[in-house]
Amino acid sequence: MIPQEIIRRKRDGDELDAADIRSFIAALAAGRLSEGQIGAFAMAVWFKGMSRAEIVALTLAMADSGDRLQWADIDRPIADKHSTGGVGDNVSLMLAPIAAACGLAVPMISGRGLGHTGGTLDKLESIPGYRITPDADLFHKVVKEAGCAIIGQTGTLAPADGRLYAVRDVTATVDSIPLITASILSKKLAAGLETLVLDVKVGNGAFMADRGKAEILAQSLVEVANGAGVKTSALITDMNQPLADSAGNAVEMRNCLDFLAGRKRDTRLDIVVFAFAAEMLVKSGVAASPDEAEGMARQALSSGKAAEVFARMVSMLGGPPDLIENPDRYLARAPVEKPVPAARSGWLSACDARGVGVSVIDLGGGRRHPADRIDHRVGFSELLPLGTRVNAGEPIALVHAADEAAAERAAAALAMHYRITEDRPELTPVIAGLI
Repeated sequence: MIPQEIIRRKRDGDELDAADIRSFIAALAAGRLSEGQIGAFAMAVWFKGMSRAEIVALTLAMADSGDRLQWADIDRPIADKHSTGGVGDNVSLMLAPIAAACGLAVPMISGRGLGHTGGTLDKLESIPGYRITPDADLFHKVVKEAGCAIIGQTGTLAPADGRLYAVRDVTATVDSIPLITASILSKKLAAGLETLVLDVKVGNGAFMADRGKAEILAQSLVEVANGAGVKTSALITDMNQPLADSAGNAVEMRNCLDFLAGRKRDTRLDIVVFAFAAEMLVKSGVAASPDEAEGMARQALSSGKAAEVFARMVSMLGGPPDLIENPDRYLARAPVEKPVPAARSGWLSACDARGVGVSVIDLGGGRRHPADRIDHRVGFSELLPLGTRVNAGEPIALVHAADEAAAERAAAALAMHYRITEDRPELTPVIAGLI
């Protein structure tokens, strides 16, 4: 196998056969390809696309580049959820323990921030001691005993995807349907799932800003996953504003803990969490209808059972057992917190969600290069949702920054990302469709 020949053929629009794709991915996993070759391949795929057969071959090759997990000794349905990435999207952190509290086993393999979007692993790393890459035995033990475990890719689980994922982040090749499909599903196939629910974001803060393209991606994911033997569906959700009222790492973790502890409810996040919980429970056969499933999920949350699952997972993976009760004891706070005043009176009518995500990176809460260190303290909290009436000078958010200058820059940038109008806006529903 000559890597540059495979790159050239894809660059020229040829369809690669499965054997060539397997050879290329095997070389990638073994470290025999340079970052330049990986980036060139990703860019060729971005421009020329892939057929469904190529996507299936790429997905299977990446899934087979390492170990495949087995769950034969767990008598619960093995299920998971994955998001294509958004701003203020910390759904997984609440959903996994809720689903586990309702009787599912959730081995959730998550990723870091990609482009302007936040990463579940980066949020979890704001918890002191939390091990995002446990060995396979501990991962299995946590899933079996706690009901869920949210971790990152280990060196033996879809290792080819781990290297390709990092290069995509810095080569403007994130928003490629074949690469997104193969990246997401290779991890899920390697994780030994029986059912999967996908959150495909659409809007200015998503990788797919166009509804039609989001539906194409959702269809690609659902068809490839079902074809590989995993019962899969996808919800298309709105990403034209941050999903939660926080965007960052520690600030989103606080949001999660408040949600699980019952200190926060009735937000757009609430709608999405319970919609996915219902879909997971019905898809896995635990509930007979969406209404029954949502009722089970809400009971798991209100009873405190989901919080107990989360606390056990955190403790077993090295974090503090009383994190939910005492978040301020463990989650670092930024030294500067500054309100962002509304520029005028009126209705918050539009948001550049991507811009909000980029502003988090500018604060130090994301990466420009794969090796960059993240400042987990920084970000935005208390973001007001669109459709809120504000008066001039009232805060629309709170900036968390490392110093006063960074806070000033971030506050000015965030104010520019929101449009305030005299007329009340018509808002799009947070759940846009099901595939």
